[in-house]
Amino acid sequence: MNGHRAGAEPDIVLVGAGIMSATLAVFLKELAPALSIELYETLGGAAQESSDAWNNAGTGHAAMCELNYTPQRSDGSIDISKALDVNVEFDLSRQFWSYLVKQGALVPESFIHAVPHMSFVRGADHVAFLKKRYQALTAHHCYRGMEFTEDPKTLSEWVPLVMEGRAANDVVAATRMVTGADVDYGALTRALIGHLQARDGFAVHYRHEVTSLHREPGGRWRLDVKDLGSGARLSTTAKFVFLGAGGGALPLLEKSGIPEGKGYAGFPVSGIWLRCDDPEVSKRHQAKVYGMAAHGSPPMSVPHLDTRVIDGKRSILFGPYAGFSTKFLKHGSLLDFFRSIRPGNIGPMLAVARDDLGLLKYLIGQVVQTSRHRFAALQEFYPRARPADWKLEVAGQRVQIIKRDPRHGGILEFGTELVAAADRSLVALLGASPGASTSVWIMLRVIEQCFEQQVKQGWSAKLKEIIPSYGESLIDNAELCRRVRAETAALLHLQNV
Repeated sequence: MNGHRAGAEPDIVLVGAGIMSATLAVFLKELAPALSIELYETLGGAAQESSDAWNNAGTGHAAMCELNYTPQRSDGSIDISKALDVNVEFDLSRQFWSYLVKQGALVPESFIHAVPHMSFVRGADHVAFLKKRYQALTAHHCYRGMEFTEDPKTLSEWVPLVMEGRAANDVVAATRMVTGADVDYGALTRALIGHLQARDGFAVHYRHEVTSLHREPGGRWRLDVKDLGSGARLSTTAKFVFLGAGGGALPLLEKSGIPEGKGYAGFPVSGIWLRCDDPEVSKRHQAKVYGMAAHGSPPMSVPHLDTRVIDGKRSILFGPYAGFSTKFLKHGSLLDFFRSIRPGNIGPMLAVARDDLGLLKYLIGQVVQTSRHRFAALQEFYPRARPADWKLEVAGQRVQIIKRDPRHGGILEFGTELVAAADRSLVALLGASPGASTSVWIMLRVIEQCFEQQVKQGWSAKLKEIIPSYGESLIDNAELCRRVRAETAALLHLQNV
């Protein structure tokens, strides 16, 4: 802990020491160095929940390989609009990190590595879809360099583990983008907070739980905080509060009492991975390989065989296998879900229970899966996988958004959502996917929504320095896209085409 003591009156309080709070704090200190910022975290260190590398599936999502971002329309054409949006949102992250690399605040090798992103499908219908998707994406400059093949020999060179032992008559195809990345968001978060701790006017308080918050007559927010080490209770006030505590954000949003937060509920989903640390196996797989979700399954169920570089060591993860837990955080309480129920969100929750029976059926099926079932799913990707090489890894909790809907009463969303007070003095981040990979884009939205006047009065020039494409569209400007990607690839040591 450094800066000013807990209980002082900072300009800004951030709740949750994950990638979102760390990114927002760095932005704000770059834009207005005189701001005083305090960060409160319940656990003993940074990035120990969803931002931790072993908990986080969002490892450089850039819509290169995720098939659920490119749905097929009723007329058979491919809708690439969502993929394009997510693709260039990751470019904002690359630019932000590149700026910090130039400042000497980040070392690329500590958190990001070049790893090709691939989509892999089986069966004639799925191969036809993948080919049509490839043609739609490569017609746009954002997907320059994407490769497609149905050739088993080429596929054996790209992903030998996926092809060895596969039946000769298995109809398969894949796309590949060598410009992809693997990101360790835990290492990145800790580096960002370490950078902030070297600056005046920033303090981080671990093992401090924000227990309640309310608005004071003057407009500031008062936060009550418990020191989990000593048991002492303290309070502080701030002009602006960001609730970025993952699954812990919804309960605090409810306690804030802002009308904008009413009607929201959370649907927690747990996750499990199969993990292989054997260097003889992991050195033969150099890709993030995404498959297709089973018909009717949610986006979170897309199977993938991922190269991961965590704390400098290479592993392979396969999954995810979902489940249901009433915890909102991995280190949370089984009572989290029940404590979040309010008169205003019971209706939306019941509507989702009524309308999303497919999801409930999927989750029940996942919960009752045996280890034999899990391994059979892995062997569809990696036919010669040996059980002795793999172990279970429990992932973090994801709390999906349930919100009011005028037509259905309530809907379940798998994205992220910012819920802000009318005067923009408080904002909560709810939801999950694609999460960490678009953290810079999400935090830019926080800045634009909550600090609108400052952006108009001078911050925009600094934002343009940090994010060279700020205010422009990489989707619409092919030359700017090419230039930005070449510059960030060089600084982050990624592949470029």
